[in-house]
Formats: sequence, structure tokens, C-alpha cells
Amino acid sequence: MQVVQSNLRGALFSLAAFAVYASNDTLVKFLGASYSPFLLIFFTGLLGFPLVTIMLMSDNSDGNLIPKHPYWTALRTMAAVLNGITGFYAFSVLPLAQCYAIIFAMPILITLLAIPILGEKIGIHRGLAILVGLIGVMIVLRPGQVPLGLGHLSALAAAFLGATTSVIVRKIGHAERSIVLMIYPMVANFVVMAVALPFVYVPIPIEHFGLMAAMSLLGLVAGLFMIAAYRHAPAIIVAPMQYSQMIWAILFGALFFNESIDQWTAVGAAVIILAGVYIVLREDRPGLSKNRPVLETRSRYDGGTTPRISTWMRLFDRKRMRAKVEGLAGKDGDA
Repeated sequence: MQVVQSNLRGALFSLAAFAVYASNDTLVKFLGASYSPFLLIFFTGLLGFPLVTIMLMSDNSDGNLIPKHPYWTALRTMAAVLNGITGFYAFSVLPLAQCYAIIFAMPILITLLAIPILGEKIGIHRGLAILVGLIGVMIVLRPGQVPLGLGHLSALAAAFLGATTSVIVRKIGHAERSIVLMIYPMVANFVVMAVALPFVYVPIPIEHFGLMAAMSLLGLVAGLFMIAAYRHAPAIIVAPMQYSQMIWAILFGALFFNESIDQWTAVGAAVIILAGVYIVLREDRPGLSKNRPVLETRSRYDGGTTPRISTWMRLFDRKRMRAKVEGLAGKDGDA
């Protein structure tokens, strides 16, 4: 009974997290009609940086900021920066539901990239799920029937780049300090966006600046909800909840942008979601996946402006363990 209650809490926390994420994406779309992705990422990252800095300063583990895997770290950093740009642009120009449908291909791409990067062995079941998921992407895009714009390409790029960053973190995460995994994409984001800012800057009304601050806050709140979800429930329960964002996309799209989901986008999204859920279920079976790349990906697309959930949790776990050890040492000293 206790396990069921804990799993239920985890599911509810994850549903809340993805509702907050969807609200954040709605603000991205609203502000993206007036501002460049470079400007939005710069200010949302800048406004969220003080809170993130406090978390980074709490990492008292021994070591320096030199990565043990510099080439993988550089590739992941570059992918994270591009991931944020393409993701913000896609949400700015595409209908919310269509954008989510394409980005939901991330688990399929993670599974594909895990083969060369992690040495993951893919059997016929996951292989067929990958094929079905890619067919779902083609149903959404309908190449040859519907003109493909830069927004569609950006959404595909965001899915691919998000999958790339996730698989790289899975490959080097055990060796790198959490602060190294966090700080490089954030600093690179700040530098790249700052360089681009003079070319895209336009005056920002105070109310829009407040919405950018809200985006930073929403990203951090959603991250905290995700951490709470993984504290209460296993990944097999939390991970599929990401698809609840499609419900919010349809609702927010209709309410704020007068959008409606067309038949083929709905069919393609359903196919992609079913393929993603099946991959998650297969990964959870003992002995079928040594890396569990999708289940261990606890973040959405990697914009680099907020810490990844997996590295954030590692930092918190290390702090908790250190406090526990110090507490036990204190008791021994008193004795």
C-alpha cells in the first residue's frame, strides 16, 4: 500500500511538472512572436542564473572545473546551445501540438544514438518501435503534401540535439562532477547569446520582462517537481507522464493562439507516443538494456539555461549523503 501511495505521488508530481513545462512553452510561443530566440534565451538564462548559482556553490566535492572528457563535454555543450535555439524557435512558429508531436521523437532518437555512443544492443522489439516512431514523424510532417518550413526543421533538430545531449550525459555522467555538467552549457549559452544580442535586441516592455522572469521561475519549479517525482516513483512511472504535455498543448493552443490540431498531426502524435511508451516499457525489463538511455533521461530538451534533472539530483544526493555521514561522525564523536 505504501508503494502504491508513493508511486501515485510520483505520478502526480510529474504531471504537475509537465503542466508547468507546458506553461513555460506557452510563454515561449507568446514572446517568440515579438523577440528572437537569442534574446529570450539570454534574458531567461540571466534571470535564472542567481538561483542556479546558489545550487552550484553548494557543490563542495573535491575537484576542479576541468572536464575528464573534454571532447564529449565540448560536443554536449555545443549541442545544448543549439538545442535551446532550435527548441525556442520551433515553439515560437509552430502550433504547440505539432511542435510537441515532433519533439516527442526524442526517446526514439535516444535509442538510436545509444547504439553507436553507448554500445546499446537493440533487439527486434525496440527496432520495430523505432521504425514505427519514425513513421509517426513522417505522418506529422507529411513531406511532399505539406510545405516544410524552418519551424519543422527546428523541431526535428531540437529532438535530435536533445537526444544527443542526453546520450552524452549518460556516457560521461559517471565520471564528471555535477557542476562540470551544469556549468559549461550555461556559460556557453550566456556567451553565445550575449554575442548575438546586439544584432537582435529590441526594447522590452516591463510586462514582457516580467514574463521572461516567469519563464525562468517556471523552469526551476518544474525541475523541483520532477525531482520530487523521481524521489517517490521509479522512472517507468514518471517518464511516460511527459506525453501529458500534448493535452496542455491542445488546450493552451486553443485558448491563447486559436490553434486546432489537425487529423494527421493527431494520428502521427499517437503513433510517436505509442512507440515511445513501448521503448520505455522494454527498457524497464531486466536484462534487455544495460544503459536504459531513455529511462535515465530525466530532462526534457536541453536548453542549457537550467540544470538537467539528472545532474541536479546527483548534486542533491551528494549533499544528502555528506550530511548523513557528517551526522553519523558527530554522533560517534559525542559517544
